[in-house]
Amino acid sequence: MKKIRERVFNIIQIGKRTDIPSTAFDIFIVVVIFANLFATIFSTFDESKPYTGIIDMIELVTIIIFTVEYVLRIWTSDFLYPGRNRASAAFKFVFSFYGIIDLLTFFPYYLPFVFPAGAVAFRMLRVIRIFRLFKINAQYDAFNVITDVIKEKKNQLLSSMSLILILTVASSLCMYSLENEAQPEQFKNAFSGIWWSVSTLLTVGYGDIYPVTIGGKIMAIIISFLGVGMVAIPTGIISAGFVEQYTRLKRIESYGEENELKYVTSELKHGHSWIGKRLSDIVFPPDLLVVMIVRGNETLVAKGDIVLADRDILIFGAKHYKNSGNIELKEIKVMGEHPWVGKKVKDLDISRLEIIVMINRNGKVIIPNGSTAINAGDTVVIYSRKPNI
Repeated sequence: MKKIRERVFNIIQIGKRTDIPSTAFDIFIVVVIFANLFATIFSTFDESKPYTGIIDMIELVTIIIFTVEYVLRIWTSDFLYPGRNRASAAFKFVFSFYGIIDLLTFFPYYLPFVFPAGAVAFRMLRVIRIFRLFKINAQYDAFNVITDVIKEKKNQLLSSMSLILILTVASSLCMYSLENEAQPEQFKNAFSGIWWSVSTLLTVGYGDIYPVTIGGKIMAIIISFLGVGMVAIPTGIISAGFVEQYTRLKRIESYGEENELKYVTSELKHGHSWIGKRLSDIVFPPDLLVVMIVRGNETLVAKGDIVLADRDILIFGAKHYKNSGNIELKEIKVMGEHPWVGKKVKDLDISRLEIIVMINRNGKVIIPNGSTAINAGDTVVIYSRKPNI
């Protein structure tokens, strides 16, 4: 049952291109989302009345699919949070950002059956389903790029926003002073000036409030010119951030080298001389390194203080060994401006089925933990085990 749940988890998560069922599931969910959104939007047109039955059927089928997916995500949540038990993992998922989005995707559909009086209000909540589109993303998708740019440029953006705020308040007070006597109905107080200054600075220009005095018109001309410049500052910052981010992503291959490592597995059967010994007490050939130990259903990082036990499966990494199976071992040479440089292991954007088991730094082997930072020039060894189908 655990293998089945693990396979279901791998399918419903964002899939790798090599995992055809998982990729197919992602595409299927996207199609379902767009079908649900189309039914919701089309139902607002008068022309949809002859197709009411079809629209209701599309909505019902898609809601059932969303419900089943949500249940499956709760059922497999312990693989999403491997350090927790099933109840704790389910609780964490339900109250996570995407867990709440998933729930709001379908839950409002059922509320009118329980509370008929609030049917209209509950129906409005279903527009939240559009946020599910953010779940289908690749490693460097547009949404992640936007958030990365905002994080990197937050100081510059805050500075530009502060300038805009100062200019808004100053211009509103000046305009109120110049126009209050001429048109007290329009510029009743400083807030009226703020509304005018915001619409002018942001080049919206509704025209509901405008100056009539000579001083007010001169001030409006100055503010209009300053507004173009002020709005251009955050726009330029974000545009430059996008160019930098996409340039960095495009050049990642130039700053990092990825190579598959050959590996071989060996099971310690009863009576083997290594059983009961600590890993650090065993002398291995120079080109052979124990990177992982599989003990039953557990996968252990090969630390020196681990005592080997009967039926342990040792996974050796080497340059001249190869073994077929569902194990993959690879090394990544981290160079220059690779995005991992300076990041901690726990913060790296890698699959949950992958484990960083070793870092080679200037000829020294480091067994990392979550707080270990990656440096430029490191060679990172990654272990991954493909699920059995």
